Amino acid sequence: MLHSGDDPVIATLGRQLRLGVVGGAPGAMIAPMHRRASVLDGRFAIVAGVLSSDPARSVAAGIEIGLAPDRAYGSVAHMVDAETSRADGIDAVAIMTPNDSHYAIAAAATDRNLDVIIDKPLVNLAAEATELLHRVRRAGTVLCVTHPYSAYPMIREARALIEAGALGEIRAIEVRYLAGGLAAPIDGTAEGKRRWRLDPARSGPSLVLGDLGTHAHHLAAFVLNAPVSAVRAELATLVRGRRVHDYAELALRFASGARGRVGLCQAAPGQPNNLSLSVIGERASLEWRHDRHAELSLLPLADPPQRLLAGAPYLSPAARAASRLARTGHPDGMLEAFANLYSEAALAIAARRAGKPPDQDALFPTVLDGARGIWFIQAAIASDRSEHRWEPCPADA
Repeated sequence: MLHSGDDPVIATLGRQLRLGVVGGAPGAMIAPMHRRASVLDGRFAIVAGVLSSDPARSVAAGIEIGLAPDRAYGSVAHMVDAETSRADGIDAVAIMTPNDSHYAIAAAATDRNLDVIIDKPLVNLAAEATELLHRVRRAGTVLCVTHPYSAYPMIREARALIEAGALGEIRAIEVRYLAGGLAAPIDGTAEGKRRWRLDPARSGPSLVLGDLGTHAHHLAAFVLNAPVSAVRAELATLVRGRRVHDYAELALRFASGARGRVGLCQAAPGQPNNLSLSVIGERASLEWRHDRHAELSLLPLADPPQRLLAGAPYLSPAARAASRLARTGHPDGMLEAFANLYSEAALAIAARRAGKPPDQDALFPTVLDGARGIWFIQAAIASDRSEHRWEPCPADA
């Protein structure tokens, strides 16, 4: 995100927001991305943390990333108690731990008036999602779920084009997400036992839906600016002996009347992170691919195809605001997409703490978006178990 002059967060509060991180001991995959993204725009400063469930390891790892020894904590309870007692205590907590711990940490932070940035999925269970939604609403705090694909400039442009009517009525949307991280049959091996995602007690009732499906669900709903109203699903396990789902095919219905289709696989050899999106309207279609994320193809019915590029002056304000590089040909990446979410959440947190009204046009995924993803998983599992009947997806609770 490009900023000029005084940063609005600093101008509002007179300082950076103070962030406590939870998770991310050495060897963690996504935590370094969160930490780098959170400080990229200078709106947050990481001042405290709990980096491991092992207290001694947590303190050592916290000091290793530069925390003061008295703010590298051995447990979340200790950090929350100590930091909320300090005059210079943390404003927000960033959670990047295994899925089964999300609810307890987010609830503890929310109940102490701390804002939350949390890695997807929001939680594991639908009841937890509903309860956390109610907690956040009662507290009036900010909760941002990090679905970074929705923060790419050209995804913001896709949403803007659809809202402007450039495609006419939207007929259908398709999302395909193939990944190869679990293609090898490591289940039961020493390596497999170290992968918490292969334990359904930790990763949730459907791994592929929690890991990939919540991203696809949010991306489709974000671009259309319409919630999913119903789902029909087939879930499967492709790798023999595996205890979690690694494959899913889903049909969607949206509140707007559009139809959708989602294909997911975590056991696709050679696929690093193959995510693609297609939107079909009555007058034009859109195509976007993660490996060419700085481009968006607009395919009109009667006019020549257009290749739209991130950073170009002809893009919508939302797409330009998400672009950190003003010239085309130099694409923003995943780190910058994560940073967009952190920066947008920072604006909302600063406004709340200053007693100002929230920005009604904010685009970062909220606790409601996260809860919808979990309710979607519950509906998809119910559909799979009921011989693939359509199951309704709640839009709110």
